[in-house]
Amino acid sequence: MSDGSPITPLDVEALRKEFPILERDVYGKRLVYLDSAASAQKPRAVIDAMTHSMEHSYANVHRGLHLLSNETTAAYEDARKTVAAFLNARSADEIVFTSGGTDAFNLVSYAMGVSEIGEGDEIILSVAEHHSNIVPWHLLRERKGAVLKWLDVSDDGGIDLEAYRALFTDKTKLVALSHMSNVLGATTPAKELSRIAHEHGAKILFDGCQAGVHGSVDVQDIDCDFYVMTGHKLYGPSGVGVLYGKMDALKPLPPFKGGGEMIDLVTTETVTYNDPPHRFEAGTPPILEAIGLGASLNWMRDKGVETIAAHEARLKTHVLEELAKLNFVRVFGRAEDKAPIIAFTVEGAHPHDVSAILDRTGVAVRAGHHCAQPLMQRLGVSATARASFAAYNTHEDVEALVAGLHKTHQMLG
Repeated sequence: MSDGSPITPLDVEALRKEFPILERDVYGKRLVYLDSAASAQKPRAVIDAMTHSMEHSYANVHRGLHLLSNETTAAYEDARKTVAAFLNARSADEIVFTSGGTDAFNLVSYAMGVSEIGEGDEIILSVAEHHSNIVPWHLLRERKGAVLKWLDVSDDGGIDLEAYRALFTDKTKLVALSHMSNVLGATTPAKELSRIAHEHGAKILFDGCQAGVHGSVDVQDIDCDFYVMTGHKLYGPSGVGVLYGKMDALKPLPPFKGGGEMIDLVTTETVTYNDPPHRFEAGTPPILEAIGLGASLNWMRDKGVETIAAHEARLKTHVLEELAKLNFVRVFGRAEDKAPIIAFTVEGAHPHDVSAILDRTGVAVRAGHHCAQPLMQRLGVSATARASFAAYNTHEDVEALVAGLHKTHQMLG
């Protein structure tokens, strides 16, 4: 959170030069990349960190006694410390590296399904969740007889706390909610949601795959039991994610996968397991990817997370003001704390056609159900287009989007 002091404006033009991909043209036009909610582009700092590791000191981590292994292990564990600092975790031991956000959700689902959640036990979800935070819980419904209880959201993505509170019973074991919607951009009141869950003796997990890149996250202040992020949305590489877990939430969980590193002792008769976080990092972990993620988080902190957020807020205001002038565009979600994630439809045009035409103007947006089919059903549509903004976007990008939408309406409307 901001301490109230003035935020220095982001030097966007200088920052853009740190992203090599932004130098390319698309169909002879300047690339306007508005698909960062799906996957953000990578700054030179991330590319260089991963390249340096491959070129100078790559080896497998842990257990190696030679110099390259020691250097790579140090870099890998430094990345864990960087993530812990980024989330304000109590300890780096509360940070588990996974292959992505989806892997982290599945880890918690499987482990809690073995140790804590059984037939008739309840899991609270909202209709605004990404499929990665829905399907793993459906697996527990199918395999263990768990009961899924659904929380509605407002048209803007807001949560009615009284409706939320009314879902709890003495069978509620877990709440799994997005911290920020990947469609509507709305931020949930995480701290209050955690407080209510804990009042009822339930654990709470937040999907922070969007929130982690659009503002500061303090897991101690939120007081969540689990928090999930994914590297490729944080200006880092794909193939790496983060599961934060309070140590008292991680310790009771059994391993998700078996293999090297996650063991303590293996004999022909028995096996004992390592402590968290290594208990959940079976086999060779995403070494280069974790190093790249550490570099991306350091890059964000160097630029200023709140500075980036303030820049994105100005872009959001600009694009919403411009889209409000287009009577053929419908925008979904206008929460006051909305992130720069803009889902919309164009009158008379399918979102896939909107995306294809915008692409020919150099503007890259996403189109489809955004892995959020229950939310699409709630909104009464099958799909939307989505323009999502990041640190490297400019007001010129907003203007390019608007011009492209005029062209789209002329062709399809």
